[in-house]
Amino acid sequence: MNEIREYAVKCLKDEANALLDLIPQLDENFDRAVELMLHCTGKVVITGVGKSGHIAAKIAATLSSTGTPAFYMNTLDAFHGDLGMVADGDVVLMISYSGQTDELLRLLPYMEHRRLPIISISGNADSLLAKHSTCHILAAVEREACPLNLAPTSSTTAALAIGDALACALIEMRHFKANDFAQFHPGGSLGRRLLTTASDVMRTDDLPIIPPTMLLGDAIIHASAGKLGLCVIVDDKGNINGIITDGDIRRAMQNIQSKFFETKVCEVMTRNPKCIAPDMKIAKIQQMMHKNKIHAVLVVGSDKKLLGIVDSFSCEV
Repeated sequence: MNEIREYAVKCLKDEANALLDLIPQLDENFDRAVELMLHCTGKVVITGVGKSGHIAAKIAATLSSTGTPAFYMNTLDAFHGDLGMVADGDVVLMISYSGQTDELLRLLPYMEHRRLPIISISGNADSLLAKHSTCHILAAVEREACPLNLAPTSSTTAALAIGDALACALIEMRHFKANDFAQFHPGGSLGRRLLTTASDVMRTDDLPIIPPTMLLGDAIIHASAGKLGLCVIVDDKGNINGIITDGDIRRAMQNIQSKFFETKVCEVMTRNPKCIAPDMKIAKIQQMMHKNKIHAVLVVGSDKKLLGIVDSFSCEV
């Protein structure tokens, strides 16, 4: 390993150890903080100065996207009108590693006058911020990952991790589900997978449907023309008998050899293929495909008749 990479490894190890050291620091104050945010009737107002401000903004974004309304308030702007955004019913979360940041301390009298619960995250349990907080979450680190032990590195990572821990606890307490998450992320690929259904993406035209009596030699042509790597075997009453894939055909060719062109598809097809309802979400379909190691599923109606086919490419919405 070269020297430059060793610097990176040391930094990552130092920050990883700092995070593990947070575990024994967790106490009833963390529980109380979660309860305050869970029962908050307004929003969680998060603020910090400098690097802690950047951490505060990220925590606010994470909370908002996981069911806990929150916003970041720039501490400097707060003294020039942004305090108007703070309302009764809000909970305030302040972040300062020293717990002695002047700009935050100047906000305390206003928050106390409004009787708003104050949660603080710092590395100093004896700080003024900690003493004036409704609950204080200790996030002390032994040293910064910075070689000079000056630049906020391990300490900001610790604060960020505590914020994530609060968000994760709230997700569990709120019974927040994947579909709830999708409601707040409709523009992303995750949101689309969680909201899009089979009926939105299934292929319905020129489906590779063949009768059970078709010979394998002819099935090859239909499977190739269908461009899905499979054929659906449907009888004359419209009932699905099974499915045959490119893999099934290749294995049949190896196993029965000279009798291949005389064999009917019903003799080698996979019976009881995976079928889904048209309202099944794409995310769940992907899980099903992965679990069963398949690349396509059949979409059927309440009468079990074929409506369409969803393959792995269709799921890449």
